[in-house]
Amino acid sequence: MKFSDLALFLEKLEATSSRIEITKILANLFGKANANEIDKIVYLILGRLAPTYENVVFSIAERMMVVAIADAYKKEKSDVQKKYKELGDLGLTAYTLAKTTGLHDLAIPSVPEVYDELRRIAKDEGEKSVERKISGIAKLISRLDPLSVKFVTRIPVGRLRLGFSDKTILDALSWLEKGDKSAKRKLEKAYNMRPDIGYLAKLVKTKGLKDFSAGIKPDIKAPIAPMLAQRLKSPEEMVAKMGLVSVEPKYDGLRILIHYKKPDYLRTYTRNLNFIDKSVFPELASLGKCIKADEVILDTEAVGMDPKRQRLVDFQTTMQRRRKHGVTAKSGDIPLQFQVFDVLLKDGQSLLGEKYVDRRAILERTIINGPIIKIDEHTLTNDPREIKKLHKKYLKLGFEGIIVKKADSHYVSGRTGWRWVKMKEVETAAGKLADTIDCVVMGYTTGKGKRVGFGVGQFLAGIRAAGKIKTITKVGTGLTDEQFRELKSRLTKLEVKDKPLEYDVHKDLGPDFWVQPSLVVELAADEVTKSPKHTAGLALRFPRL
Repeated sequence: MKFSDLALFLEKLEATSSRIEITKILANLFGKANANEIDKIVYLILGRLAPTYENVVFSIAERMMVVAIADAYKKEKSDVQKKYKELGDLGLTAYTLAKTTGLHDLAIPSVPEVYDELRRIAKDEGEKSVERKISGIAKLISRLDPLSVKFVTRIPVGRLRLGFSDKTILDALSWLEKGDKSAKRKLEKAYNMRPDIGYLAKLVKTKGLKDFSAGIKPDIKAPIAPMLAQRLKSPEEMVAKMGLVSVEPKYDGLRILIHYKKPDYLRTYTRNLNFIDKSVFPELASLGKCIKADEVILDTEAVGMDPKRQRLVDFQTTMQRRRKHGVTAKSGDIPLQFQVFDVLLKDGQSLLGEKYVDRRAILERTIINGPIIKIDEHTLTNDPREIKKLHKKYLKLGFEGIIVKKADSHYVSGRTGWRWVKMKEVETAAGKLADTIDCVVMGYTTGKGKRVGFGVGQFLAGIRAAGKIKTITKVGTGLTDEQFRELKSRLTKLEVKDKPLEYDVHKDLGPDFWVQPSLVVELAADEVTKSPKHTAGLALRFPRL
């Protein structure tokens, strides 16, 4: 497929707000794509070059794109900046200049050619890589027709935003094969096991829905969407819904999936499937000595330790270990202990379909407990009184509470069924929010995926303190679709060009748009924690409207 043909589809998608119409347009696009390009098409229309867990980034700022556009169309940088300021969109800026100059190449590049060039540019590193990136983009867009340029220039700066996400792609693949969304659940199950939407699209295209599942299995080189816990009010309700359960301490740490293969392959991912470089966790350098297997995927909780007091530290302190700089020094201040509680793959064999108690037995034969990695405690019971007793025990020991797991449950990604349930401290305990809190909205950020259509994905909220308004949280959950739309409508009327003087905001927390202090929201949250970044010195954990 020529990229100019893809650009026509992108133009249709940009002009369409109906979810079902977007799905049909995508299904039509996938029908016209061949098996060797559909994965590349999927990545590009999502504004990226690989699955998110591969962390392939362009590292191209808007100012670099301005220079590239100027170079491509033989314009002064100041002229491009002026046009960009007028139009407010780099894609439209490049499109306008491309139309007036007529310099594009008549030999229209294909989608794979454009994709390969963008990936080459993204992976260019080292001395003078910035100059090479700018030159590469300039050469690429000078070959493209104006409509193609409009979309290609948006991709490296993260501004494609067509209003859909991976989940819409799954809908479209179902629509491609079935003419409706009837295969969505089957596709979602496969996606959770292998969250690479391009890989999945290629499998569907080559094998069809009937046989594609054979290519979906846990892989040491790709993360698995983790299983998450739900909530139930009482141990009696837990036993009624779950029967025999495993009761385990709930750690206040960082959920980490560890992928290890002898002799030295190691990759770690967060619960959101973000890749974390192994240099962040130097403790895991000797992991191989603790594992009696050639290959494993482990589900763990990384918990910070206070070496002086020999006790676990809180979540906010543990989170400091995700820093990019000063890792060695910080690892000495906050050494990590990895509490492992599940095994998903061992020596090439998937364990997702095994019962939880059976996976625990395999885990205990696989892990050698030590100071770095340790299997957490667990107690099997179907007695609500025993659950309450264990809950009190672990609270006294400094844990957040307990996790209760259905003994015969398979490993199923997400929150589905009553398989895992968390029971935390009572809501009025110290540090918990026994009441809601009123905050002022300070600004908002445009969303990704579905939220692009709303115009707002999350908002920055603060509280008044010492004559200033200080940040305390960012909120992107707990809103209905209608509330997102209402929020956008209200905030648009309150937008201001510059940050209000009374706002005290850390440089890393600035929103896309500032608003005057006028709109107040009532927020609930799981707890209040100390924060090194929020200027109130505190943060709301798991905030919601």
